[in-house]
Amino acid sequence: MSAPVRALHSVQQRQTFAGRARIQRGTHALVPLLALLSRLPRSGEVEVEVAFLADATGERWHRRFAGLPMHSRLWRGGTRLREHLGAVRFEFALRADAQSLYWQATRVWALGWIRLPARWFEQVRCREHADAGRYGFLVDVHLPLVGPFIRYEGWLEPR
Repeated sequence: MSAPVRALHSVQQRQTFAGRARIQRGTHALVPLLALLSRLPRSGEVEVEVAFLADATGERWHRRFAGLPMHSRLWRGGTRLREHLGAVRFEFALRADAQSLYWQATRVWALGWIRLPARWFEQVRCREHADAGRYGFLVDVHLPLVGPFIRYEGWLEPR
């Protein structure tokens, strides 16, 4: 992995990063409701701030896109990474190469206990990488019947 990605994932207790993001939501009629349930940001070119808090049980990511909160909790589940975001819980397979860390959704639950078909989330992809010496991120989500759901990309640096 690149140095900026390693640095972000080496937070011991608490650290805040700040930067910019470009967010594009899909246009399907269900997108606003689904985005609300997942607490996803609105479309736009915005400032972003993320406070990372690490402890023995995992990490909390307190994101703010244009001042609007998007919080999640992440923890290890066996060999996978789990994330609780709004009313949705994800399980991700992680893969790394010399430059990037890739997240691929493998299982998803709604409301914490309703398991959703994995094939619905085959196109939920995330990539962390170096961006001009800063931490860069890309989240790109397409859903069956909905099509493009949300795409956000940007960069962060320690504050």
